[in-house]
Amino acid sequence: MKQSSEALRKKAERCRDCPICSRARRRQKGLAYLFTKYVDRKICPNCRAFEQVTGQRACEPITDQALGRIAGEDR
Repeated sequence: MKQSSEALRKKAERCRDCPICSRARRRQKGLAYLFTKYVDRKICPNCRAFEQVTGQRACEPITDQALGRIAGEDR
């Protein structure tokens, strides 16, 4: 069953604010990065939604375009 774009955006917001994913995006190394890169993106629905909404992986540094997509702005 396909989720609505609003539900996906809310999950993407949770991933954006997640302490583990935020640390992985900020530092680009360490245990949080490896966990987010290899494990979390496969089991976490918020990380999968982040990837669908923004078009980038949950472990990559967040761009202004990705923030706009999460907010619902089309750029």
